[in-house]
Amino acid sequence: MTQKPKRIGLVVPSSNVTVETEMPSILARHPDEEFTFHSSRMRMTTVSPEQLRAMNAQRERCVIELGDAGVDAILYACLVAIMSTGPGAHRDTELSIAEQLAAGGSEAQALSSAGALVDTLTAMGATRIAVVTPYLRPLAEQVIAYLENEGLEVTDWRALEVADNAEVGCIPGEKVMEAARSLDLSGVDVLVLSACVQMPSLDLVQAAEDEFGVPVITAATAGAFQLLRAVGARVDIPGAGSLLRADATAETTH
Repeated sequence: MTQKPKRIGLVVPSSNVTVETEMPSILARHPDEEFTFHSSRMRMTTVSPEQLRAMNAQRERCVIELGDAGVDAILYACLVAIMSTGPGAHRDTELSIAEQLAAGGSEAQALSSAGALVDTLTAMGATRIAVVTPYLRPLAEQVIAYLENEGLEVTDWRALEVADNAEVGCIPGEKVMEAARSLDLSGVDVLVLSACVQMPSLDLVQAAEDEFGVPVITAATAGAFQLLRAVGARVDIPGAGSLLRADATAETTH
């Protein structure tokens, strides 16, 4: 165990209940590190362009609050809030958060769920992906366009068309798996089982990877992967897909 737990800051929509459940659950499985979690919330109940814009305007307050907590890394945990604002927006968001933290004397690493998904797919060498989202179709189309702008080919995707963010947090796992089973996964490098940190999916990742025979990630596992890298921890988490066994697998193949 490390002498000091790593402090993880989470900026979350007010109606999100999943990221504060799944992220601690993932990182609690780490064999060497301990983590604590500290959240600040932005008001948002309906996943609509108007509410997402209003939510994003609350970001600076949240970053200040988490900076006061002395966190080691901050994850801006609403993927669609960033991807709906235009191509490459995660870079500007992460830079703005980093600059704000630095101005306050914090050296915390700045990440976002949107950037974590893109950067993780890049790290995996993925070029062809399939995606499941909970969003209404117009927002889902923006997410797909965002990923394609990053050089990824989205070969197939599904939108579950749930607008109420509280309801997104209650989508049954079987409904997510049904959507995944309806996808054409021929030739895909990675299945993104949940492109949303509010749609529960952690318990599905390993089973989906075993069933479909392709690497399976979610916004949550991608976020965990990037958080581990950001705080200098080994990527070695059991039971959440091959992505989070990256360092363990590398050790056994050398």
